[in-house]
Amino acid sequence: MTVTHDGDAGVPGSLAKVLADVTAERMAQDALWGMQALPDGTGGEHRTAESDRARDETEAAARRGALTWRHVLVEEVLEALAESDPVRLRAELIQVAAVAVKWSQALDRRT
Repeated sequence: MTVTHDGDAGVPGSLAKVLADVTAERMAQDALWGMQALPDGTGGEHRTAESDRARDETEAAARRGALTWRHVLVEEVLEALAESDPVRLRAELIQVAAVAVKWSQALDRRT
């Protein structure tokens, strides 16, 4: 009997597999680029306007029954880019990562 855990998106072991893939990619990035200390480059009124437009587009697509993973991920990314507070930015980036993981799981479910 195969057990599906919360977060497995209908594919047993899916969450652990995607997170292992993310870990491997992060290790490869560190090997290639080393420790990077870059500014965030987020915040500002233009970023907030972009985020608002993405949210409106996502909501409109959902109302039409045409919502895609692209809509959801772009909305989350633009919400993160609009945020200048480090604590809130981190929370938004976690949401971006969670959506990317879930989209990856959806791809795994289809293949």
